[in-house]
Amino acid sequence: MTGSPQAAPSTAPLRIALIASARHPIAEPFAGGLEAHTWTLSTALRARGHEVTVFAGPGSDPGLGVIEMPLRAARISESACRDTSMVAAPWLEEHHAYLQLMLELAHEPSQFDLVHNNSLNYLPVAMAAALSVPVVTTLHTPPTPWIESAIQVAPHCPVHFSAVSAHTADAWRHIVPSATVVHNGVDTRRWRPGPGGEDLVWSGRIVPEKGAHLAIEAAELSGRGLRIAGPMGDTDYFEAFVRPRLGRTITYEGHLHQPDLCELVGSSAAAVVTPCWDEPYGLVVAEALACSTPVCGFARGALPEVVTRECGRLVPPGDTAALAKAVEPTIALSRADARRHAETFCSMDAMTRSYEQLYRSVAA
Repeated sequence: MTGSPQAAPSTAPLRIALIASARHPIAEPFAGGLEAHTWTLSTALRARGHEVTVFAGPGSDPGLGVIEMPLRAARISESACRDTSMVAAPWLEEHHAYLQLMLELAHEPSQFDLVHNNSLNYLPVAMAAALSVPVVTTLHTPPTPWIESAIQVAPHCPVHFSAVSAHTADAWRHIVPSATVVHNGVDTRRWRPGPGGEDLVWSGRIVPEKGAHLAIEAAELSGRGLRIAGPMGDTDYFEAFVRPRLGRTITYEGHLHQPDLCELVGSSAAAVVTPCWDEPYGLVVAEALACSTPVCGFARGALPEVVTRECGRLVPPGDTAALAKAVEPTIALSRADARRHAETFCSMDAMTRSYEQLYRSVAA
């Protein structure tokens, strides 16, 4: 399902169990795109009349109807802790939380019509056969060994897969032959058009694979200022590669709530997107376009799928000189066209209708 989704037929509301991150709360300011996506999807599904129960980590937005997955480690003996197979405590805590959740869902078969695994954990895939209701899993990342292993537990994996982009679906095709493509969407009523400005903007998790240091380099070469916003996912990286280059024209605005981030992005001349990995989708692209801010970035991962010539310019990955040269042509693009692309290609409404259609097909 890769084209413009059609509205699902009006039928009875669905009872949906939405499995989210156990590590990061589904609450603003979001830890990353996955948490923001989960919040948007659950809110939109509830607005369309569905009964949504979100299983998520402590501290999540209570307005989502969250049942918390407590991150408490199993009681592991000192002898077991000394075993060479012992893993780090955070990994074991998450494993225990998802294992407990899947066992509870297996014991209460009539509570939901379907389970949507929107986490990155492998257990909802590995244990899907234990549930009497369908399981949908969204592929948010490139292939991981844990999920590939979980898919192969049974001769026929009963999970219905979706992927956030055709690029991501293709990356998994060797083991998931037919994932349904449902592009991530943003609420274009919350991400409103902005007036633009003089500076560039970079937003996202501040980690090496997102490449904020490359955005700084390109901004300096272009002669434009750059405003950076996002959570410090890797403080060592921030201290080594970002903080030393902050100054009058390069600023860090902090980890912002959505209204403030919307204002920042909408008041910028262009958004710079610099993935150093195969970006599965790039939610910051959709957010920028919804704010009518054109995108200048690296042609890597799903970005060529999301960014068109009407709303952005893409250059070879890692080429900051080319990125700097593309800044002014990007700024010259129509902000109205950028907004229009967000409304038609990556809106919350389009995403929700696609998921609703998928849910009804697997729950039938």
